[in-house]
Amino acid sequence: MFGISSIYILDQKGRVLISRQYRNELPANIHETFNKKLLEFDEYTQKPVMIDKDGYTYIFIRHNNLIFMTVCSQNANCLMIFSFLFRLVQVLQEYFVNVEEESIRDNFVVVYELLDEMLDNGYPQTTEFKILKEFIKTESFQLKEKKQPEPTNFNVVALVSNKISWRKEGIKYKKNEVFLDVIEKLNMLIGQQGNVIKSEIIGQVQVKCMLSGMPELKLGLNDKAFFEAQGRQARARAVEFDDIKFHQCVRLSKFENERVIQFIPPDGDFELISYRLDIRVKPLFSVDVLIERKSATKIEFLVKAKSNFKPKSTANNVEIFVPVPDDAEQPQFRTAHGSVNYMPDKEAMCWSIKQFGGQRDFMMNAVFHLPTIVSPNRDKFQKMPINITFEIPYFTVSGFQVRYLKIQDKSGYNALPWVRYITQNGEYQIRMS
Repeated sequence: MFGISSIYILDQKGRVLISRQYRNELPANIHETFNKKLLEFDEYTQKPVMIDKDGYTYIFIRHNNLIFMTVCSQNANCLMIFSFLFRLVQVLQEYFVNVEEESIRDNFVVVYELLDEMLDNGYPQTTEFKILKEFIKTESFQLKEKKQPEPTNFNVVALVSNKISWRKEGIKYKKNEVFLDVIEKLNMLIGQQGNVIKSEIIGQVQVKCMLSGMPELKLGLNDKAFFEAQGRQARARAVEFDDIKFHQCVRLSKFENERVIQFIPPDGDFELISYRLDIRVKPLFSVDVLIERKSATKIEFLVKAKSNFKPKSTANNVEIFVPVPDDAEQPQFRTAHGSVNYMPDKEAMCWSIKQFGGQRDFMMNAVFHLPTIVSPNRDKFQKMPINITFEIPYFTVSGFQVRYLKIQDKSGYNALPWVRYITQNGEYQIRMS
C-alpha cells in the first residue's frame, strides 16, 4: 500500500489554504482537478473517495467550512488516510480550539510544522498531541481563549522512540486514582403504534488517569465472547459487541486471544473504548399526543409522557419537543410537572422536566390559536417526529458492566478505581400518532 502523495486544506470554494507535497509525482494544479470532480456530484451522490481518469485517488473529509483533501498516485490505504485526516483535525483543535478558515490562515506556520512532524514521505508518524506539543513550540492564535498546556521538561526524543510513546516516565501523584465513565447514547426511532423501527447504542469509555509511574491496568467487561472463550456459560446480562475500537495503548493481541483489556494508560483524559451495539431495546420513554381541533382557529394538544425504565433510576433534564403548526400563536399551557415553552423557530413546544422517575407518567395540556388565513404548511407538523433529550445516571441501556479494574505498578502503591455509568439520548424520535 502506498501513502499520501500530497495533502491540501481548502476553503469551501476550493481555494488552497495549505498544501504540502511529499512526492514529486503530481501535477501542480491537481487541486483544480479535484474541484472539477467535486462539481460532478451533488450532496446526495457525493462520495469521500474519488478517482479521476489519470488514476489519481482523492480522499477527503469536511470540517466546518474547510475541506481536508489528500491525493494518492497509486493504490492507497483509504482507512489509514481517513484515520489520519480525522486525527489531524483533532490535533488542530487542541492547538486552535476552533478549526476554521480564519484559524488556519492565522496559524499557517504551525500547520506546516505539524504536517512535517505527523507525516513522513506520506506515511503517518507521530499523531499524539502530547508529544507534538513538545516539538511544535511556535505560538498559535486561537479564536477563543483556552488555557495553554504547561510545558514539561522530559526527553521528547526518548519519548517518540519509546515503545510506550503515549506516556512519559516519572509521573507522580499524591493520591493515585483512575476514573472510568461509561457513556451510552441511544439512537431510536419509534413508530406511531409504539413499535421500535430502529435502535442503536453508541458507547464510549472515557478515562481520567491520575496514576504515578508506569502502571499496568487490566479491565474486565461482561463480554459474551469472553465467557465463551473461557468455556463458561454467558451471563444473562453479557453484551455481544458488534463493533469495538480501542485506544492505541491497549494490547490488541491480549484482547483477541483472551478477551482481556490490558494497557498502560496515557496520563490525564482519553477515550479508552468506543463501541456500537445494533440491538433492539425497549423504549426508555413513550409519548402519546392527542390532537383536537376545537374550531378553525383553535387547536388543543393532550400530551402523555411515560418512562419505561426501572423505578430506582431517574432521568435528569428531560426535554420533550412536540411539533405544532407553523402559524400557531397565543399558546396556553397547563401541567403539574415541569414547565412548557413555545419555540416558534423550531415549530415546536418544549416540555421540560427536571427529574423524571422510572415507571412514571405525566400529562400536559396545550392550546394554540390559529389565524383565519390558513398557512400552506399548517398540517406539516403531523409528519414531524417528537424529539426527546435526557440523561440517566448510574444506568446503561445495553447492560454494559465493568467486572473488575486491576491496577499494578512496580512500586506497589494502592490506587482507587472509580466507575460511573451514564445513558444519554442520541437521536431519540417518536413518530406522531
